[in-house]
Amino acid sequence: MINKIRLRLTLYFVASFLLFSTIIGVIFFFLFSSHSANIHKAELEKRATNIAETIVGFNQNNMGHGQGMSSSGMGYGVYLRFIEDIAMSDVWLVDSNMAQITRGHEQTSLSCQELPLGAEEVVKKALAGQTSFSENFSPLLNTPTITVATPIVLKNGTIAGAVLLHSQIEDIVNAANSGLLILLLSMTIAIVISFFVAGLLSNRFTMPLNKMKTAAVKISGGDYAVKTGVAQNDEMGELAVALDDMAEKLGAASMESAKLDQLRRDFVANISHELRTPITVLRGSLEALCEGIVTEPAMVNDYHHHMLSESIHMQRLVSDLLDLSRLQNPDLAIDMQAVDLNALTDDVARSIRHVAEGKNVSVRFPSSGERFIVFGDYGRLRQLVLILLDNAVKFSPENGAVEVVLSSVDNKVVLSVCDQGPGIAAQDLPYIFERFYKQRSEQNKNGTGLGLAIAKQIADRHHAVMEATNRPNRGAEFTLTIRKWTDITAQTEQ
Repeated sequence: MINKIRLRLTLYFVASFLLFSTIIGVIFFFLFSSHSANIHKAELEKRATNIAETIVGFNQNNMGHGQGMSSSGMGYGVYLRFIEDIAMSDVWLVDSNMAQITRGHEQTSLSCQELPLGAEEVVKKALAGQTSFSENFSPLLNTPTITVATPIVLKNGTIAGAVLLHSQIEDIVNAANSGLLILLLSMTIAIVISFFVAGLLSNRFTMPLNKMKTAAVKISGGDYAVKTGVAQNDEMGELAVALDDMAEKLGAASMESAKLDQLRRDFVANISHELRTPITVLRGSLEALCEGIVTEPAMVNDYHHHMLSESIHMQRLVSDLLDLSRLQNPDLAIDMQAVDLNALTDDVARSIRHVAEGKNVSVRFPSSGERFIVFGDYGRLRQLVLILLDNAVKFSPENGAVEVVLSSVDNKVVLSVCDQGPGIAAQDLPYIFERFYKQRSEQNKNGTGLGLAIAKQIADRHHAVMEATNRPNRGAEFTLTIRKWTDITAQTEQ
């Protein structure tokens, strides 16, 4: 398949060169013709002047004393033939009285009356001391001719006659035609060469386009790792960089889309799994009660409590899902204000102690009374801290302790929650904040796997950093790093 752009560029280049060459050729031809004519005239004038000076030196006596030139006994015929052989042109001599024109090569003499119309004026100018040119001698010579007439000036300043030197215009035309022929030949060779040069240049221009086309086809086929391989410091290079950047972004978007799609499938599967168990239990219990399989009051009461427990679990699961869905919605408005994280944590610690007493776990939060003011939503931050403390109590052993510490580091507030449990398995640590991801342990058998995901979403909405690590000795540590209120205010004012 012919590369259309390459062909067009080649034709455009050659056509432009041809037009340019034609214009330059026409201008050159006229200038060269004019220059050749001027050079030829200057050469004729120089030769005519030299001939006049030679004639003066040949026979000063015959042209002296203001007597003019006489053809009788002068011997000019032989001398003119000699000069004509050297000059390779017709040489005529005119006496000062315009009575006789002497010609060489045994040609008969002429009188001025025999000269063509307008030719006599040239002779008169020469006898007046002025060198002039004329083409009026052409009818007499039966060929297009240019004639130069120059005076013969004696040493005493007297004009003794005139020299007429004839040259065929054909010589000038031949010189111009030779120049034109050389120009046309040069133009032809240049056009042939330019065609190949244009082909090479257009190929160099279209090669990056071909590479980008190949890359674009692969990108459209889903190969986002492809690169154009074009490195140029021009608009073509910028286009290639933009195409590479687009492929990279499409690749990232494709990976993110695949990840979201996988999360969506996992979410549906996890929801189905989480809801299947309580629904099965509720259905089995109701069938047993409705069919009269269970009739003893104690067992009926036990079934009722079991159904209530499963209903509470389902309610908690649905509530957590709704919370997570709301937090992931970027349009969700949260009430941002100045919050004292110290007072908030102290409030949550008092609430969680009632739950911790069931396991005889102590919740230690040595409040110093210092104010740790942050910018956030009080209800959401309280929910986050409650999730962290509830998790810590859940994984703490009997008679264990949960330590909560607040500190200030570089205009930031750091909340640390540590437990004395078994810690987080190394393979679970990277995924601890994902939805429905649960550690397979006895302590977490009733968990939904959404608590830490909700806490992470709350932290993200507050532009805070949530991290989970294992302590060197025993237990896990969760930290929340959030900017102080003063830091937020300073940035807003700037």
